[in-house]
Amino acid sequence: MAAQIDCEFLVKKARDLVTDDPWAAKAWLITARTLYPTDFGIQYEMYMIERNAERTASAGRILYDMFVNFPDQPMVWREISVITAALRNDAQDKQTQFLRGLFETLPGRIQCEMLLKATEQCFNTLERAEMLLLLLRRFPESVVQHGVSLGETLLEAENMDDQDSPVNCFRKLFVCDVLPLIINNPEVRLPPNLLYQYLHKAAEFYIGYLTRSPSLESQHQGSQDSADLKSPTKRSTQKYIIEGLTEKLSVIIEPWDRLFEILSIVAMRCEWQMDKANRSCGEILHRMKDLCRYINNFDDEGHRKYKHQVVYSTLLVFFKNAFQYVGSIQPSLFQVPSPSSNQVPLILLDDLSNIYGDVDIDRSKHIHKRRKLGDGREKTLSSDDEECSGKLRSRHIVVNKIELPNSVDVLESFKVARESWELLHSQEALEKEFTRTCISWKTETWLWLRIFITDMIIYQGQYRKAINSLHQLGALQGTQQHVMSRGTLEQQRALIQMAACHFALGEYRMTCDKVLDVMCSIIPCTQDVVKVPEEIPKVKPRFRKVSDLKLLPCTSKTMMPYCLQLILACFKLRAFTDIRDDLALGHVVVLLQLDWPRGENLFLKAVDKICQQGSFQYENFFNYVTNIDMLEEFAYLRTTEGGKIHLELLPNQGILIKNSSPPLGLLPQEFKLQPSSQAADRHHTVTRGITKGVKEDFRLAMERQVSRCGENLMVVLHRFCISEKIILLQTLM
Repeated sequence: MAAQIDCEFLVKKARDLVTDDPWAAKAWLITARTLYPTDFGIQYEMYMIERNAERTASAGRILYDMFVNFPDQPMVWREISVITAALRNDAQDKQTQFLRGLFETLPGRIQCEMLLKATEQCFNTLERAEMLLLLLRRFPESVVQHGVSLGETLLEAENMDDQDSPVNCFRKLFVCDVLPLIINNPEVRLPPNLLYQYLHKAAEFYIGYLTRSPSLESQHQGSQDSADLKSPTKRSTQKYIIEGLTEKLSVIIEPWDRLFEILSIVAMRCEWQMDKANRSCGEILHRMKDLCRYINNFDDEGHRKYKHQVVYSTLLVFFKNAFQYVGSIQPSLFQVPSPSSNQVPLILLDDLSNIYGDVDIDRSKHIHKRRKLGDGREKTLSSDDEECSGKLRSRHIVVNKIELPNSVDVLESFKVARESWELLHSQEALEKEFTRTCISWKTETWLWLRIFITDMIIYQGQYRKAINSLHQLGALQGTQQHVMSRGTLEQQRALIQMAACHFALGEYRMTCDKVLDVMCSIIPCTQDVVKVPEEIPKVKPRFRKVSDLKLLPCTSKTMMPYCLQLILACFKLRAFTDIRDDLALGHVVVLLQLDWPRGENLFLKAVDKICQQGSFQYENFFNYVTNIDMLEEFAYLRTTEGGKIHLELLPNQGILIKNSSPPLGLLPQEFKLQPSSQAADRHHTVTRGITKGVKEDFRLAMERQVSRCGENLMVVLHRFCISEKIILLQTLM
């Protein structure tokens, strides 16, 4: 008891002198340590004085003595835990650097022993793994003994913790930290099957990490035993581990490069046929195609390892390029920043620019229009649909480089992903292995992958299959409402693609039905649509036997014109059949205003048909036709030169007595329609509504219509789709 009192006195004396005379305090403690060498309190006080004075060497020596002589003291382990936390921390503050320096002063054997014993003190899996990982990094020779067991412990902990996602702290530690140490150490002998398993786990983690949704909350995983909560030190350490790992999940540098580096190492250790490192995705795919050419049976014992080579190499190439494609056309799906993350979503659709073609017009019959439009506005008919003999070329995807600056890379990614998919399905053995991987990863729940697969099927022209895929896409969107909550139009992308597929299949009523549903959610652009020049296809026309595709911005400004083109295309064939259908022909005339004068040839064909019929009835004409060239042409049709065509364009005009009076006369260029003096005289003698009234109603309606020529065309056409939805659908029945 007296000795204890003396120790406490000496320690208190030294503590009082620390501020004013640190050397005197140190002398008191040296004396005390000499007198009482087995007293922990004296040595700990000496350590704290040296530590607070940031004297690295002396503090390290005392810590070493305490670790050797007092291994069971909680205060020693508390200090060791602070030091090891500093070793795991990436911070560069003064205190952290001091603690690292203190640890470096310890002998290597003591460092290793200290870390091993510190690991034994950990009861939480994550904390234990981080401590052991620190040991493996500092002492590579320990990887042989502890590396594989640590990896298996993390994978077992992931299973026991019932993780829903591969992107969790256990998998992150294994894939990013432990696995590279294991496979890069030549002294660690691993069987091929285990290497494939590890590669599988790594690929699942990195792909899941890259494609996670922005709304996915960072998950704080980790076993939390009741014993952990009883110790403040363990609880704070555990919190540090979990928070640190969660933060690191969002800052993994170059994940694709890391994954392909693991693939390269596994390839070397499994003796794959790899003749060159750091190949591009295109080169890897080409190499796998060559391998498949001379290996017909991958289930043969001698060729089994090459099956794994083809599957894993092509699989990673496929997912990387599919991700890059979808990440470029719809970057908001992913949490990982993308260079094109500010752009609007893009949607892959069949190119409808040729809907104004396929028109064989005898232009000599329209001298009037040729004189009117002889200013170079006429356009040559497109040869996109020209049928020629020869080899079919791949479908060309037109992209506006202003909307997608990296369009070349995006289209290359789409091409490589498609070819990878085809290779993985080219042989039963490869397809079986790829399917097994997809099932284990639950890829059927990946919205982004369904978007790519749908686009790929559309590209292949398998429209019935594409519709089924779009239904699956809609179901996925229904289960992931957070993804599609950024705007109504984005919710309609699958509906627009479905409409385009129905059109390609000749199902025009289904096409129109879905397009009109989309139009109900579109707000027409009140500003004039600026036409941006498109990329000119480089494929020569004689090879183009299939339609091109376009990547269009999923915005109202772009989608509304496309929807209107689809409706026009639905009515075009119906309007120009031998059977008379004035309603369909009238719809075509209204819709041809959209991209004037590109549709002029088709409009002239409509005029030809009206002339052949001798009459035309469309009571919605003055509600929706505001194009001044069209108005002039219809006015011209009532003249003697125009053929004195009987036009019923006013509501209820069909019940009026048909007028055989002199024609209206050609509208002046300024459209200042004034009744002639003869007509003015007759106006007083002929009862309105019997003969003169019909002609005057038409003239007055035309005058009013000219005043509407400045109206916003998109607003007019949008109103046409919404107001006439039932009539449009009935016309296609």
